[in-house]
Amino acid sequence: MAGPMRPQIVLFGSSIIQMSFDNGGWGAILANLYARKADIVLRGYSGWNSRRALEVLDEVFPKDAYVQPSLVIIYFGGNDSIHPHPSGLGPHVPIEEYVENMRKIANYLKSLSDHIRLIFLTSPPISEIQIRKKLSATQSGRTNEHCGIYARALVELCEEMNLKVINLWSAIQQREDWLDVSFTDGVHLSAEGSQVVLKEILKVLREADWKPSLHWMSLPTEFAEDSPYYPPSPDGTTTINVSYSIPRRHLQWDL
Repeated sequence: MAGPMRPQIVLFGSSIIQMSFDNGGWGAILANLYARKADIVLRGYSGWNSRRALEVLDEVFPKDAYVQPSLVIIYFGGNDSIHPHPSGLGPHVPIEEYVENMRKIANYLKSLSDHIRLIFLTSPPISEIQIRKKLSATQSGRTNEHCGIYARALVELCEEMNLKVINLWSAIQQREDWLDVSFTDGVHLSAEGSQVVLKEILKVLREADWKPSLHWMSLPTEFAEDSPYYPPSPDGTTTINVSYSIPRRHLQWDL
């Protein structure tokens, strides 16, 4: 691992995580906001459900790792919620098992460190019409109603366990035109959909009473001191400290 040591923020989940750096994705924007402050580590695995995640959890997050994450943002549920296939194959996980799998994931991650923080993301909604137009028959069995059932089950679990949770299924549907703008294919998020995810994550990070705070504006900037090697000021008497030059275009989402 490259030094100096920074907080590590791990994004862990299925395709909503793996593709979070695509299409103006929320993961890429987080990485930009946390530049010189924390390392955003992508651990996304398209097609996974909570059952598969639980099978290899100790490989993705070894207990004896030299550095444990400061924050893990976890998403599973969309694949679990797909209706079962007659063959018994496929990603479907019964809702009772899904809830217990997510409980086990939370408990394992909390056991890694006294200082680790968790944010769970529920299933986002889907556009069934767009799925039929753009995705193959392998995506059949997805319904927005079933995504909502799994989303509510995760919210209830996190409330029971006193964990931070973002109900994406509800948040994305707050926009009147969400069906038209939120997806690239009916399942995966467009730039507009990612903006909702980003806004909700930053809201949790700003409002959480975590010590230390993990909100990007609260973290120190690495090597932020003035340097004679920075660009000279117009009058040539000093230099311009550019260590804080994070693009401001994303601040509209930091409400």
